[in-house]
Amino acid sequence: MSIFFKLFAILLVTTGLAIASEDSAEVVLTLRFENRTQEPVEFTLEDLNAFGEDQFSTTTIWTTGPQTFSGVSLKSFLNSLGIENGTILASAINDYTVEIPVSDAVIDGPMIAYRLNGEEMSIRDKGPLWIVYPYDSKSEYQAEVIYSRSIWQLDRIAIVD
Repeated sequence: MSIFFKLFAILLVTTGLAIASEDSAEVVLTLRFENRTQEPVEFTLEDLNAFGEDQFSTTTIWTTGPQTFSGVSLKSFLNSLGIENGTILASAINDYTVEIPVSDAVIDGPMIAYRLNGEEMSIRDKGPLWIVYPYDSKSEYQAEVIYSRSIWQLDRIAIVD
């Protein structure tokens, strides 16, 4: 499903109209709005890639040596959906949830990574999605609060206005 169709779907859902998905690809991320009566929106890897792929290399406290992450920047993802403020409740497959302020979504900031060193991430390897920050780019990103926001096995995002 193209990103344009997905954005159109969000608009239709916002106005209360229902649509059927045209794509049978595997859903990797579900977005919902906590304080709105919208239906959840589902994304495949192809949908996320359509937001525009970013890439950065950084070291992490969970891996050895520099790693190259590819995915959609959190800023691009949220901006494309018209989300400018609030809190992100990011949840993993095991229901672990972290809070991330929308204000973290800045240029050269965190991304929703779907590739690690050029390969899609399996559940065993912290995939299919991992919110990562470019830890080496700013000393502020090398803090416990930022590490705690770096959720892997991400599969759901809720936006709280």
